[in-house]
Amino acid sequence: MTNRRIQAHFQESADLKTRSAALLAEPILEAVQLMFTALSNGNKILACGNGGSAADCQHFAAELVGRFERERLPLPALALTTDTSILTAVGNDYAFNDIFSKQVQAFGQSGDILLALSTSGNSANVLAAVEAALERDMRVVALTGKGGGEIGKRLTDADVHICVPHDRTARIQEVHLLTIHCLCDGIDVALFGEDMHE
Repeated sequence: MTNRRIQAHFQESADLKTRSAALLAEPILEAVQLMFTALSNGNKILACGNGGSAADCQHFAAELVGRFERERLPLPALALTTDTSILTAVGNDYAFNDIFSKQVQAFGQSGDILLALSTSGNSANVLAAVEAALERDMRVVALTGKGGGEIGKRLTDADVHICVPHDRTARIQEVHLLTIHCLCDGIDVALFGEDMHE
């Protein structure tokens, strides 16, 4: 590890974020509108993903249930990645591919949103959750990369696909985190209007 290598990570991340801003601003805005409408109608947001994406799901849910940058009432968001008893029971008794879809079937209702994270777009358990959500007349916001994979192909015109234009997992995850912060800020702006951060 050298100073030069570290700086290259920062530069690649910064370059990708700049490039992504122009490409992803519109789908992020669409996702904010979808989420705000659902929350305004008394619906909730369920989130799923694996590994670093699981952590992002929990981060997103924490920002909504707690707060992002402004004081407000808690908003209903649930990370499907946190209940180890459900995850291990379903994984053991059925299959690992079912760990999220079973929860979507249990908790998801028409009008809810599924936030589906997969850097490859090919995570089988996330794809199964997307299919379960669509069967329940939920809308899907998918955060992917690497061209969007199978998840990108499964989405409908009523869903939102935010696909990071990169093939490196770490870089995709960095843009996913920034996207999550944009979603949280967008929801706050929809609730309260613009503020000094605009």
